[in-house]
Amino acid sequence: MTTAIDANVIVALWANDPALSLAAQTALEAAFRRGSLVVAAPVFAELIAAPERTEVFVSSLLEENGIVIDWNFNEPIWRAAGRAFQAYAERRRQQRDHGTRRILADFLIGAHAHIRGYRLLSLDERLYRAAFPTLKIDVI
Repeated sequence: MTTAIDANVIVALWANDPALSLAAQTALEAAFRRGSLVVAAPVFAELIAAPERTEVFVSSLLEENGIVIDWNFNEPIWRAAGRAFQAYAERRRQQRDHGTRRILADFLIGAHAHIRGYRLLSLDERLYRAAFPTLKIDVI
């Protein structure tokens, strides 16, 4: 089984919180034992935005850990992400939600895992469960 990894899991590895970092490492190792690991292109883009994380650093980190970057997003992924983002925006409007706003990249990450039939490893079950109810999610 292939596991798609959300950016927040990789960022957790870099956290100053040893418990969170260890939990992320343990979850990644468990996912690796089950099968292959992949990140969606938006995850790569988010990771290089982290302080002091260059493209070369992130590429090397992923490659050294056997994590493949999926650069190819076809129409079904874009359509699923668009529908999920649309539903999210409608829920926010109806609930007059003023909390943290989600961005399209979050829905592309979820749609990528959902359409490809991957599990998703994330710290954010709530978002992905609401957007993709049948997606298999592993939460740290």
